[in-house]
Amino acid sequence: MTTSTILLIVVVAVAALLLIAAIAWVARNKRNQHRHVEAGKMRDRAEEQSHKVGQREALADETAAKARAAQAEADAKAAHAKGLQHQAHTRRSDAAAARAEVNQEFKRADKLDPESQDHDPLPDDSDASTTSRGAAGGAHDQIAKPRSG
Repeated sequence: MTTSTILLIVVVAVAALLLIAAIAWVARNKRNQHRHVEAGKMRDRAEEQSHKVGQREALADETAAKARAAQAEADAKAAHAKGLQHQAHTRRSDAAAARAEVNQEFKRADKLDPESQDHDPLPDDSDASTTSRGAAGGAHDQIAKPRSG
């Protein structure tokens, strides 16, 4: 083999290596460019999803705020109901005490006037909350008339 043939083989081999390197470089650049485009698309989708997730988070926050307001309203109503129950209990106790005083007054009146034994019995405390003395129809409910004679 001659020097020119060896030189020609070396030049062709170097050219082939340079061509292979250039093809590899172009292929790598294409691959990187494709990855860059794909990553950009992924970022766009993620940004769109992030917006939707932000809307969901805002809706969740709004719902939580409504729940807190409803709970506060329920607590206020429960406190109001408890106060009304206490007030009803106090009024019931006061009414029971007043009923006992009225019944005592009727008993004293019955002792003073022995002829008034024909009236209905006095209502007990269990009837006091549902039936008034006037509804019981007792003799004490009639208008007093002066007796002649």
